[in-house]
Amino acid sequence: MSPSSPVRSALAANLRRERGRRGLSLSELSRLSRIGKATLSQLESATGNPTIETVFSLSRALEVPISDLLDTGHAEAMTVVRAAEVDVLSGEGVDLRPLRRIEAGGVIMEVYDQQVRGGARQPSLGHAGTEHTVVQSGTLSVEVDGHEVELGPGDYVSFDASLPHRYAAYDGPVRSVLLLHYRSGSAAPHEAPGTPHQPRPPGCR
Repeated sequence: MSPSSPVRSALAANLRRERGRRGLSLSELSRLSRIGKATLSQLESATGNPTIETVFSLSRALEVPISDLLDTGHAEAMTVVRAAEVDVLSGEGVDLRPLRRIEAGGVIMEVYDQQVRGGARQPSLGHAGTEHTVVQSGTLSVEVDGHEVELGPGDYVSFDASLPHRYAAYDGPVRSVLLLHYRSGSAAPHEAPGTPHQPRPPGCR
């Protein structure tokens, strides 16, 4: 991610705004999100390197949709998102490209290009909303609350994202479309330590 990254700049501005709205100090946000104060300071100055875990932790701590933190605020009659122009948010086993936020009828839908690395696993303790995944290529193992299924190209899965879940790509890389949806204006509940696509930190990953 380059120093002038749109994701970096948008996150910096949106993070400052949301923290200010809630009257939180860096120390308070650090405690809520389990992200170091120095890291938060770097993110707010657009010099940090945001990861999937970081963004989801902030979303949970600030009780806002992920797209509220990544939104650049541009609205066009026609929206085209080029893969090469979207910054990648990387986690333990997944690379995400945020493509679009859609809000209508009291529902927020976030669309991501998701790639699970071959041989990798990405666990999560759970987070707000409902998660939808459509596999485009490869074989994806999805485990939700102890129940595991394998999905191939064209297969779809949906589940309550507050349940513990895990993605894995044992037989090679997997390309998929990830959608997260939740009610607009509804605060994300305070959950157990951890974030979407993240295990409990040493408790945290």
